[in-house]
Amino acid sequence: MRARPIHYLLISPAQLLLVVTIFVPSLWVGWLSLHEASFGTEARYVGFANYAKLAADPYFWRAFLNTVVIVNVIVYAELLLGLGIALLFAGGLPFPRLMLAIVLAPYAISEVVVVIMWKTMFEPQVGVMQLLLAALGIPGLEWAVNPVHGLTLIVLLAVWHHLPFTFLLLYAALLGVPKELHEAAKVDGAGAWRAFLHVTLPSIMPAILVALLFRYVFAFRLFSEPWLLTQGGPARMTEVMAVYLYKAAFRYHELGLAAATGWAMLLLSLAISVPYLRAVRRRMFADAS
Repeated sequence: MRARPIHYLLISPAQLLLVVTIFVPSLWVGWLSLHEASFGTEARYVGFANYAKLAADPYFWRAFLNTVVIVNVIVYAELLLGLGIALLFAGGLPFPRLMLAIVLAPYAISEVVVVIMWKTMFEPQVGVMQLLLAALGIPGLEWAVNPVHGLTLIVLLAVWHHLPFTFLLLYAALLGVPKELHEAAKVDGAGAWRAFLHVTLPSIMPAILVALLFRYVFAFRLFSEPWLLTQGGPARMTEVMAVYLYKAAFRYHELGLAAATGWAMLLLSLAISVPYLRAVRRRMFADAS
C-alpha cells in the first residue's frame, strides 16, 4: 500500500512528540557537550575538550568497563534463565497461574524497593542471605568494601528484577510456535534436543533478538541499582556510566562533561543496537522488503 498525505498527517502527532521530547533535547545536550558549563554560569565554547577529558579520565574508562561487563552478564543471564523458565511453562507446570504470578512478581516492585530489600538481605552482619551463606560454609558478599562483590550483587538484583520482561517475550514466542512443527519433527525421529535446535530455536529467534535489543538498551542505562547500593564506591570502583554522568552533573557540576558522557552512552548504545536491529529486520521483515 502506497503512503498518501493523509497517512503522514495521521502519524504526525506521534512524530511531533518524538521530535519535541527526544530529538530537540538530544541536540541541546550535543550543543552543551561542546561547552564548559556549570550551574549559574554562562556556557563557554570549548569544542571537543569535554570529549578529550573523558578519553583521558581513568574513572570514565573504569565506568565504561564496568558497564560493558555488567550489561553483558545481565543480558545473557536473563536470556538463559528466561528461556529455561519459558520452556518449563510451555512444557506444562502444576498450578500454572500461581507459578506465573510468582515469576512476574519482581517486575511489579519498584527499583528502589528492590535495592533496599536486597541490601537488607545481604547486610554483612545480620542479613538473612549472609547468615544462610555462612551456615552453608560459603563466604559472604562483602559488597560494601569489595568491588567485585559489589558488582556481583548489582548483577544478581538486576537479573532478578528484570528477568520477567525477558521471560514474557520468550514465553509468548514459544506459545506461538505451531504444534505441527513439533509433531513433524517427532515423526522424523528427532529427539527433544534436536527438535529444540532445529524447530523451537529458529521459530523464536526473532523474539530472542528483540529481547536482547531491549535489554541491552535498558541495561546500558543502569543507574538505580549501583547508585542506591554502593554509589560507585569503594573508591569509584563500582561506577557505571550512568553513575559517572550523574556525579559529573550534580556532584562536580560539570554539565558539559556530563553532556559529553550522555552522548558517549548514546553512541555506544547505537553501536550495540544496530547489529541487532539489522538482524531483526532481516529475520522478521525479509518477506516484505
